Amino acid sequence: MNVTINAGRAATGIIRQHLNLNIKRYLQFSSVKMVKIGDSIPNIDLFEDSPTNKVNIAQLSSGKKVIIFAVPGAFTPGCSKTHLPGYINKSEELKSQGVDEIICVSVNDPFVMSAWGKEHKTSGKIRMLADPSAALAKALDLSVDIAPLGGVRSKRYSMVIEDGKITSLQVEPDGTGLSCSLAEAIKL
Repeated sequence: MNVTINAGRAATGIIRQHLNLNIKRYLQFSSVKMVKIGDSIPNIDLFEDSPTNKVNIAQLSSGKKVIIFAVPGAFTPGCSKTHLPGYINKSEELKSQGVDEIICVSVNDPFVMSAWGKEHKTSGKIRMLADPSAALAKALDLSVDIAPLGGVRSKRYSMVIEDGKITSLQVEPDGTGLSCSLAEAIKL
């Protein structure tokens, strides 16, 4: 009987070791570190107005001062009532402080982003760029799975990029709230 108990304990120990190793491997090799101040903006294509009009975010920010703010979805209540309008209202002030471009990014298709921009009259103030596959959100490790909005989306954040380097970054602590990524909180 002792042999059976000891064999059972040994098997349990081997299974635990195997599970621990697999968990450690998963965490080490699948985890991306969230972007931070000083990092370069990734070389990712976003889309403006149509799927054929690519905008490379690294090239766009080269030699410029750019604000990017991201939202989970176009036409969502918080984004449409608070987030986007704040940047529209402050666009002239921000540009007078040396900002070359203000960009709104969302995990939507380019037609939706274009329609959302037209509805809010962003022309000449904010560029509306689509991240349809969440490539930018994932590269920055700022993606979040929000099932009611269709799955993987971008967390709400704002950042300032100067000549391709992130100089300021505000990420909502819960990924979706409106406490630090608003236009009023941007740190130039």
